[in-house]
Amino acid sequence: MKYLFTFFIIPFFLLNTTSQKENFVGKWIGEDQSQIGYVMFDHEGYAAFEIDGEVMGGKEFYMKGQKGKMTYTINYDTNPIEVDFTITKIQSGEAKKILGIAEFTDKDVIIFDMSFDAERPTEFSDNSITLKRVK
Repeated sequence: MKYLFTFFIIPFFLLNTTSQKENFVGKWIGEDQSQIGYVMFDHEGYAAFEIDGEVMGGKEFYMKGQKGKMTYTINYDTNPIEVDFTITKIQSGEAKKILGIAEFTDKDVIIFDMSFDAERPTEFSDNSITLKRVK
């Protein structure tokens, strides 16, 4: 009986973790200071921001004449969820992190807050943004 329990329960947790991570994948829209923008997460671990049609991030983009990429990592073991973006200059390997927190209010709505000064927000503030999944 103990083996059957283990056989069925462990795969359940593995599947739950995998599907939970998929929750972020997609394109999300939000408004910040009357400006509409998008955050995109792909299956391969790349992320991008789009504001006024200009995309920063993804597998390859140019910023100030240098080629870069932006990846993301998500830590579901914290509350709120930690979402980190890493912008890397491809030629030099130099990297900068943007630290964020997120909380799902439902499967298609996230409250999101991030810091550009290498210090993770600990709670949501007036600077938080609500992102809605684009379908």
